[in-house]
Amino acid sequence: MEWTRGPAIGRGATATVHVATDIQSGELFAVKSAELSRSGFLRKEQSFLSKLSSSRIVRYLGFDVTTENDVPMYNLHMEYVPNGTLFDVIRGCGGSLDESLIKLYTLQILQGLDHLHEHGVAHCDVKSRNILIGEEGVKIADLGCSKLAGEVDMSEDSAVLKFSGTPIFMAPEVARGEKQGFEADIWALGCTVIEMATGRGPWPDMDDPVSALYRIGHSDHIPEFPRLFSEKGKDFLSKCLERNWRERWTVKELLGHPFLQVSESRSEQQEKAKTSSPISILDKDLWDSFEDSESHQEQEFEASSLNSAEERIKMLIRGTFSYVPNSPDWSCDEEDWFTVRSNSSEDSQDFTESESAHVEELSFIDDISTFDEELSFDNFVEIVSPFVSERSFVMELQNEMDIQIFLEWASNLSRGYMCERQKVLVEEFGGQ
Repeated sequence: MEWTRGPAIGRGATATVHVATDIQSGELFAVKSAELSRSGFLRKEQSFLSKLSSSRIVRYLGFDVTTENDVPMYNLHMEYVPNGTLFDVIRGCGGSLDESLIKLYTLQILQGLDHLHEHGVAHCDVKSRNILIGEEGVKIADLGCSKLAGEVDMSEDSAVLKFSGTPIFMAPEVARGEKQGFEADIWALGCTVIEMATGRGPWPDMDDPVSALYRIGHSDHIPEFPRLFSEKGKDFLSKCLERNWRERWTVKELLGHPFLQVSESRSEQQEKAKTSSPISILDKDLWDSFEDSESHQEQEFEASSLNSAEERIKMLIRGTFSYVPNSPDWSCDEEDWFTVRSNSSEDSQDFTESESAHVEELSFIDDISTFDEELSFDNFVEIVSPFVSERSFVMELQNEMDIQIFLEWASNLSRGYMCERQKVLVEEFGGQ
């Protein structure tokens, strides 16, 4: 297949994700690329994805090896999911989701984990950044840390690190270096539910990975439950965040928990649910939705009151709630953390360089702070494209479009339209 590489839509410690276009059909797909010499995690992800088939897991399309700037590149082809990640949705809705929407997404994540676990695969890095939101709902992505069930136990005399994932989402047994299996995915799911409910990570008062891992592994603490959560929701979390992995509920048990129970007709409907996601600023349905909603007309501040291009673009990327008094505190969320990768022999170079993964996960604030007050359109597109949820629309802007007008429109998208779209989904297909 011949294809062309488009703008970057995601960057990590070892790979970059771009939108790509099939030259023959014109269809879009996602391509995750890494240098061939550092592609062990991508090749492992390919081996898992190629054996899985579930609407709750990102669809595998193939792989190839190309040479770009004289550097061999390994490319993993996957379906393009235009609605962004669950992390994007949480921020776009002001830092927390309605409990009815949390139920819907949690149910769908469990359906994906059920498929993984039935095939003997532990994901090992469940979190909102690794959950994509497609037209049919949730899709689990990023299997680079995943392991087969027979490979997850750690021997005490092993000289090789065998745990993977993001420290603040790790289960106690993983933090202690004892084992990492299906049970750890359930703990991480509980942490993700807290993230959906509060807009913060499970340990918001911890800003040091070593201290966090010690607390997780060697104390009696569990993450604090959301105060406004229902009793059924809190009971569900208690089954996920059981410190003793032997007593933690399985995927099958959680699927039967009262917190997730909906009528049969509702379950059938949600499988057919489609969200309306604009893929460009020229999408007529997008503009119609603004005309039908008052949310885009009632701004809590004027974008023109921001003092610099840097502040205006921060507003666009982080959503307007970042500038509203008493907005959610994101200073301790998992954006400041890094993903730990296993140190296998084929990826020794990967692990050495991934020790600074939290530095390589680009900070948008750092990127834009070098730009002057008068920001050119080309620079604007360059720095915005990798970060916005509805990324493809950026490339459709015309050079003559006034940046201020665009910023005002985009702030409405992030605060108004995106959140309302998710509410409509749950009201029609997942509500109680």
